[in-house]
Amino acid sequence: MEKHRLTALAIIGSALFYYLLARAQDLLFPNTEFMRGIGWIYLPAGARLLCPLLLGLPGTLGVVLGSWVICLFYLYPDDLVRSIAGGLSSGVAPYLVYVLAIRVFGMQPSLGNLTSRRLLLLIPVFGVASPLMHHLWFWLHGDTVNLAQGLLVMAVGDMAGALVVIYALKFALAIFMPATGARR
Repeated sequence: MEKHRLTALAIIGSALFYYLLARAQDLLFPNTEFMRGIGWIYLPAGARLLCPLLLGLPGTLGVVLGSWVICLFYLYPDDLVRSIAGGLSSGVAPYLVYVLAIRVFGMQPSLGNLTSRRLLLLIPVFGVASPLMHHLWFWLHGDTVNLAQGLLVMAVGDMAGALVVIYALKFALAIFMPATGARR
């Protein structure tokens, strides 16, 4: 029963993290949108990267749920199909990269061998995966207006957003959890 509770907490926590980053996006970077749902900086991409990486499938499900909330209530309230596709692309593509990183790049599921350098190398891969899946769906759905430009901007925005989130978390950890060797 405890495992189910932890899984539920991971899903809910990831969804809330995604949602909060989307709301922070609106406050901190309101004028960076290239077109609806695609911006030059996209903070929720930090959740797309971190939640599957840290929590695996439960983190991925949380990202999908958080993305559905944002899509259904804020971005595309009049387009249920686009909202569902957007949520799935937001979670599934990064999860596939996570699986690829474990199987091909030799990353340990426990993240024991995840270094800062490896994380910085994974950001472009994660940053391109979701935009590719989103834009593949746009293309298949017949929405080809600004397709190439949208893909480029979304990839740049996802990478920039992931970097902002990672370095903000790193800064917060340094402030609130200083290294034990530094205290004396």
